[in-house]
Amino acid sequence: MNLNDLIEIDELCIRYKVEHTFIRSLSESGLIEVISLEQKEYVHCDKITEFEKMHRLYHDLNINMEGLEAIQHLLNKLKELQKTNLKLQNRLNIYE
Repeated sequence: MNLNDLIEIDELCIRYKVEHTFIRSLSESGLIEVISLEQKEYVHCDKITEFEKMHRLYHDLNINMEGLEAIQHLLNKLKELQKTNLKLQNRLNIYE
């Protein structure tokens, strides 16, 4: 894993004006993945959009952690259903 692709949690806290406990709660809920290296914690840069989405929902819309977990579960389910729908449409197109 390249250290250049990781963003330190302290930097996220400063940039987004959030507490460490918020990021820790997201990690414990499985909403983002926190990587520990050399006594420091990081988030992969590919996961920043997920973090930003959860941050907006939590702070702007006042949705609690349980609500964030439910929203994430529903969004994942929606993605799965969209993939299944696309596969079925492709199979149907073969017979048309």
